[in-house]
Amino acid sequence: MFTAFKHCITLFGDPQKQGNLIKQLQEQHYIQYIQQLQVAQREQKSSDSNTETPEKEHIDIKNDLNIETEPEEEKESEPEEQGIVAASMWTRSEIEAFKQSVAKGEGDGVVRVGHGETVTVRVPTHPHGSRLFWEFATDHYDIGFGVYFEFGTPTTEEVSVHVSESDDEDLDDMDDEIFDDEAIRTNDLESGSLTANGFSKPLLHEIVPVYRRDCQSEVYAGSHPYPGRGVYLLKFDNSYSLWRSKTLYYRVYYSH
Repeated sequence: MFTAFKHCITLFGDPQKQGNLIKQLQEQHYIQYIQQLQVAQREQKSSDSNTETPEKEHIDIKNDLNIETEPEEEKESEPEEQGIVAASMWTRSEIEAFKQSVAKGEGDGVVRVGHGETVTVRVPTHPHGSRLFWEFATDHYDIGFGVYFEFGTPTTEEVSVHVSESDDEDLDDMDDEIFDDEAIRTNDLESGSLTANGFSKPLLHEIVPVYRRDCQSEVYAGSHPYPGRGVYLLKFDNSYSLWRSKTLYYRVYYSH
């Protein structure tokens, strides 16, 4: 800037040179202005980029959080979130006294489970009950046992016994008389229900998974609070046994 001012004094008396100098200074000033403008624009872009980065990181973090919380949303559709709690189970001794008591009692407390068969004891919820209890034992050999629950309005309070050669056959052979006309006609493919002839039946909810129990040496017992109106399915599975039949002693009752 000082150099340009010196040239201006020297050439002050020559109008042509003075005009050339002014033009030169204007061009230099314009070039400096453009350079400064470009620098300012680059700095502005850099500043905008720095401010956008946290927003992008925030979006990425938010998306990650959504991904991590999706399993929790799926958990809401699981049975535990629908009011079905875990069953209580225990064992006790005096197995011979238990079997004698069941054998002398009324009803079908003693059942022969053939080799390769599954026996399902259907126990409707009682209008005045709030919890189901069960006890069972066998002679000499173990047997598989599990508990399931079907929502619905039972038409009977009677306990029934169903025998099938496989667990799948037992599912396909559901007794239509166990539920009344409250079955809902539905075409919803996402309703999660078994449908026969356009009528919806609820899927089984697993309360106790089927495992082999050493009920030949002690009495197995358990209880479960009613999750609603429906039918309990106590499954005694001997499908794994190709040769041996099992003698089953069982007893079920409810409490208020």
